[in-house]
Amino acid sequence: MVLRLLFAILLSVALQTGACAETYTLKFATLVPTGTSWTNILDDWVHEVETKSGGRLKFRMYTGGVMGDEPDVLRKIRKGQLHGGMFTGYGIGRIYSPARVLEVPFFFRNTDESDYVREHIMPNIEAGFRENGFELLGWPEIGFIHLFSKLPLTSLDDIKNHRIWLWQGDPLGEAFFAASGISPVPLSIIDVYTQLAARHGSIDTVYSSTFGVLALQWYSKLRYASKIPFTNAIGGLIVSNDFFDRLPKDLQQLLKTTGKKMSDEIRIRAREENAHSIGILKDNGIQFMWGWDDVNMDELIDIRDKAAKHLENTGYIPAKDFERARKLLTEFRHSHTRADGDVTP
Repeated sequence: MVLRLLFAILLSVALQTGACAETYTLKFATLVPTGTSWTNILDDWVHEVETKSGGRLKFRMYTGGVMGDEPDVLRKIRKGQLHGGMFTGYGIGRIYSPARVLEVPFFFRNTDESDYVREHIMPNIEAGFRENGFELLGWPEIGFIHLFSKLPLTSLDDIKNHRIWLWQGDPLGEAFFAASGISPVPLSIIDVYTQLAARHGSIDTVYSSTFGVLALQWYSKLRYASKIPFTNAIGGLIVSNDFFDRLPKDLQQLLKTTGKKMSDEIRIRAREENAHSIGILKDNGIQFMWGWDDVNMDELIDIRDKAAKHLENTGYIPAKDFERARKLLTEFRHSHTRADGDVTP
């Protein structure tokens, strides 16, 4: 009798354990090249999640753009072929475009300002992602975006004569270049290096963070960079609701907690590495030129406002989102006097 009871208990435990041991595989893609510090952080995240989940949540990682450009990755996520990824503002705009109010050129003076606005509008951004089929796990950051070129960068009129790349299909980039009077060359980011390396390539000028231009190897084909950063590029760590909602509550919480921690680490690392990368680029022959003393700020602000108006009119970034960001920014500036790390003088 005792043996039968013991057997029944062991069988019950085994059945419960089997029921709890269902595993899930998160197929995850990013443009970040393999072997960078960012993919090392991603690897640490994967290890942490798989360990803390007891192997119930596993990853299949696709780095370096092997799954295509960000629109390709999003299409595959919506078809269920992938489940999540780490995206730049370009991809974010295809999920919840109002979040890109944080990327409007010449809007913020420094990261203190953008951090303040971001923290206050983040609940709206998270809700916007959820309404569009995605769970936002974290908010990494690409960093300050500079122009890089094979040709000297001396003035805005000069740049109008360059063959400047536009990330194909990016409404924010289209609005900014149109307001600047620049006719860019639309290309997938996947094709940029090939065109820079080609003897008669279609482009001679690109835009990127200083760390990004190193990681993507674009710097090896370029000679000049702008001292002026145009914006602080955002990033998002996402997973589809279809996948996220199938997870048990404890695994959902694990993804959210560790995803936020990992994204915060990348954001901090990005700021450090972008600053450090300037010296590396200089050591590799990149000449930084065209600083704040070389530009007419009124002209740049006029370009920003024209681009913003276009984005409002098209609904890409609604007027109410601009207004809230402006109100928060004014609130911050009234209560803070720090201006180190300025984007504008």
